[in-house]
Amino acid sequence: MPAAPRAITTRFAPSPTGFIHVGNLRTALMNYLIARKAGGGFILRLDDTDRDRSKEEYADAIKEDLAWLGLHWDRVERQALRMERYREAADQLRAAGRFYECFETPTELDLKRKKLLNMGRPPVYDRASLALSDEDKARARGEGREGYWRFLLNQTRIEWPDGILGPISIDAASVSDPVLIRADGQVLYTFASSVDDIDMGVSFIVRGADHVTNTATQIQIMEAMGGVPPSFAHHSLLTGAQGEELSKRLGTLSLRDLRAKGVEPMALLSLMARLGSSRPVELAGSMEELVEGFDIGSFGAAPTKFDAEDLMPLTRHHVQSLPFAAVKEKVAALGVPQDRAEAFWAVAKGNITVLADMADWWTLFRDGAEPLVDEADRDFVTTALALLPPRPWNQATWGAWTAAVKQETGRKGKDLFRPLRRALTGRDAGPEMADVMPLLQKAPTG
Repeated sequence: MPAAPRAITTRFAPSPTGFIHVGNLRTALMNYLIARKAGGGFILRLDDTDRDRSKEEYADAIKEDLAWLGLHWDRVERQALRMERYREAADQLRAAGRFYECFETPTELDLKRKKLLNMGRPPVYDRASLALSDEDKARARGEGREGYWRFLLNQTRIEWPDGILGPISIDAASVSDPVLIRADGQVLYTFASSVDDIDMGVSFIVRGADHVTNTATQIQIMEAMGGVPPSFAHHSLLTGAQGEELSKRLGTLSLRDLRAKGVEPMALLSLMARLGSSRPVELAGSMEELVEGFDIGSFGAAPTKFDAEDLMPLTRHHVQSLPFAAVKEKVAALGVPQDRAEAFWAVAKGNITVLADMADWWTLFRDGAEPLVDEADRDFVTTALALLPPRPWNQATWGAWTAAVKQETGRKGKDLFRPLRRALTGRDAGPEMADVMPLLQKAPTG
């Protein structure tokens, strides 16, 4: 009888050594959407074995950024709390003959790599440490050398059906036995991640294409521990809008920087859920819509161009579609009177890109604006303002006033309306003036 399929469990495993950026988000979002579409679990795992670089402030920031986006995890795991488990796993691999201790210095390893490259051969570790006797190891320690640990790969082909790249086959003989524990005792990502993915029942992993070789070695590590490796999919790496390398700029594309610029979560998620796929980018109305429309098989292997400017049209579309209830608190925070708040949003929303733009419009409506008057229009505007009825104004005021000005001056069309808009708002364009008039708190002064 065949074994029952495992429930889908995915994970996002950032290192809390900095703020997460759009490249991290791509990985997080894909794993999240896969889990939610299958009704499975999504784990946030903080890969914090690097004691020197991992910071609590970054761990908190990661959670804050994911919560802002609505990517809610089912549980949090921390590698720093699992060190005893990694020691147990290391002992298991030693007993199985798959862990061996090495003593070469970085300089010696570098010389070996250069020698192999000069000979036209791949720079694969030569496994010299396998031949070390106990006496050799004792002598190395006596010389002040500290041992580190490598995993002994079976030099066969490592194959898996990748969810994006298709069938993958890597000759393990072309890969160096990976270092899993450093001389200072730090457990490295390749090992800790393998142990965790097995222990936590992770069944599907989406990660960047730069991890393909890691995946190959981790498959063997998991199998050596008696585990069943998860399914894998490797997404393409992001480039700039012109195809330039983006990795060096990712630090300037952190989620908190994008949030500070006013980018809306749904705009960012909508772009990243389709970028690099065969499906068009469309603004989703909800997380449920994103989940339903996600298909990992629609993504390609080619480098994916990312342009932060693409986020602004999506943000504008999202913001302008928001009902008043969604922005009520933000409008109130500007000081807009309750009886004018909904009317203010109805007027302002069609003329903003990010929600922060509302503040400029309320300042204009509350305090008035410095009139913009061309010299050729100065006498006309003076005459027109003399005909402006006293406040309070309503939606009919604009039509009645412009009709009176037209009759008095003979102006019409653009020559009539544009100077009057500029005199009242200090702007060349904006909302319908009939809607603006009831919101203006002050009459122009001249």
